[in-house]
Amino acid sequence: MLIEAAAGLISGSLALLADAGHMLADAGALLLALIAQVVASRPRSVRSTYGYRRAEVLAAFVNGIALALIALMVMKEAVARWMEPRLVEGSLMLKTAVAGLVINLLVAAILMRGRRDNINLRAAFAHVLFDALGSAGAIAAAVLVYFFGWMQADPLLSIGISVLVMISGIRILKETTDVLLESAPRQLPVAAIERTIAECPGVAEVHDLHVWRISEGFDTLTAHVVLRPNHHGTEVARGVVERLRHEHGLSHVTIQPEAPPPDDVVPISRGLRKRQPGSNQR
Repeated sequence: MLIEAAAGLISGSLALLADAGHMLADAGALLLALIAQVVASRPRSVRSTYGYRRAEVLAAFVNGIALALIALMVMKEAVARWMEPRLVEGSLMLKTAVAGLVINLLVAAILMRGRRDNINLRAAFAHVLFDALGSAGAIAAAVLVYFFGWMQADPLLSIGISVLVMISGIRILKETTDVLLESAPRQLPVAAIERTIAECPGVAEVHDLHVWRISEGFDTLTAHVVLRPNHHGTEVARGVVERLRHEHGLSHVTIQPEAPPPDDVVPISRGLRKRQPGSNQR
């Protein structure tokens, strides 16, 4: 980052300065991701009954905002330089961009191993990956400047990289906002889940169904089910939980059974049954 910033100032390259600024944001993002990872591993407490799992989501949310803001800043400067091109020293720009690409690819390879199962690592990986793309763009711009003398290649490539960074930031923001607003996870169809519960033996009606995500890999469901006559709430709830685990992969499920309406209950108490003619039944 420091080398790119110095080389960007000396060579006059916006692409290098943009990549250095992006790396500065990445340093903060990776530190934030590390802190969030440590906080998320803390056990739950009396006040935080779910634990601190959402620390990772909050960190990813902040990282997404940082990506979007950095992209806007680079775009603004790139437009200004497109209107008034500046002299860029292509040789120094090319050497620095190549070094930056190698380092970013090494860091991205390290983060790639855990990014699939963790939104926090995916956000950090996105930062580093787009740093690598930034370095690749800087290389392309340096080639055009050094060999062809086209100074506007520097801001043009910077704008292209910024668009990719902006898309990544928006995607991360959308994903984390869904979690923070407790929206149903995209891979869990609520209508299908409701039908699954309604089809379970002993279930007459489903209401107050809620599906949301606490953090990556921690999807939760709660629902109230009205029992059919002559069915036991414990048995029905157990059956619903097992079917949801089998068909939808939900393991954090709470089912609240409710008694059927009084008119649906078969009276069995003494004195409530209608006496049959000729019967001595009491």
